[in-house]
Amino acid sequence: MLAEKALELIKELDRSRDGKLPAFNEDLMRKVLEEINVLFQQNLKDVAAASAGEVKYFPGIHLRHAALERNKRCLLAYLYNRLERIRTMRWEFGSILPVEVRANLCEPEVQWFNRYNKNLASYMRSLGEGGGLDLTQDTKPPKNLYVEVRVLQDYGEWEVEEGDTVILQKDTTHYLPLAACHHLIRQGVLEQVL
Repeated sequence: MLAEKALELIKELDRSRDGKLPAFNEDLMRKVLEEINVLFQQNLKDVAAASAGEVKYFPGIHLRHAALERNKRCLLAYLYNRLERIRTMRWEFGSILPVEVRANLCEPEVQWFNRYNKNLASYMRSLGEGGGLDLTQDTKPPKNLYVEVRVLQDYGEWEVEEGDTVILQKDTTHYLPLAACHHLIRQGVLEQVL
């Protein structure tokens, strides 16, 4: 039947909606491309016969052309949705994909991922006031701009971006801007009080 193999590609990708990316199905892609080529060659032959006046009615040409278009749409949808999942994984996992995910990518997808990484890193370096801005750090907006933090170890004086100075002594709590104290939370100097 026409365009069945292309539909199998879409169904295979649709079955794995749980976030996992199935292995790139190169064999099925090759079969769909071969079907496209066979349909195209048959259409060329029929169009030549029609232009010579041998055939006056063209239902086969229209049917094969519709199958060609459907195959093309299915292949493009398969490739586009795979790239969208890879792009989403870049934001979830960071610049290095897990081994089990990377094993399911074909070489052009790995190259696309690497170029996307470079472009995203270049863009993030261009943001901010000279230091860049990591857009992957907080993908959801904070509920509050200020958070209550507890000091876990003596740190001494610390200057907030507004110019205020805060003395961070062990077992004290402070209400500080989240953006300013985020790196101290990651270092283990501060702990966010929930």
